Amino acid sequence: QVQLVESGGGLVQPGGSLRLSCAASGTTSSVYAMNWFRQAPGLQRELVASITNGGSTIYADSVKGRFTISKDNAKNTVYLQMTSLKPEDTAVYYCNHGPHYWGQGTQVTVSS
Repeated sequence: QVQLVESGGGLVQPGGSLRLSCAASGTTSSVYAMNWFRQAPGLQRELVASITNGGSTIYADSVKGRFTISKDNAKNTVYLQMTSLKPEDTAVYYCNHGPHYWGQGTQVTVSS
């Protein structure tokens, strides 16, 4: 059983930065990556960034060059560093691991 707890969301002005954290408890699987998804009102949940057990990363085109996913294995925590934030980045951000495990989500609002 894995529990994922996100933190770090909030209100930020356009051009600002935020760092999201996802703390995992329990034993995560080396088969599945750790992922950040987001869902804006009225839209489908979309993959934002992913990091494999080996450290390989992928990003949605919309966030490439602005967001960075990383992990601290000792703390069993995954981070999403978000810079140059835009209003269209406003969404609830979810941490995910495999087909079954999701965090509760953290709200990110980019507005002046």
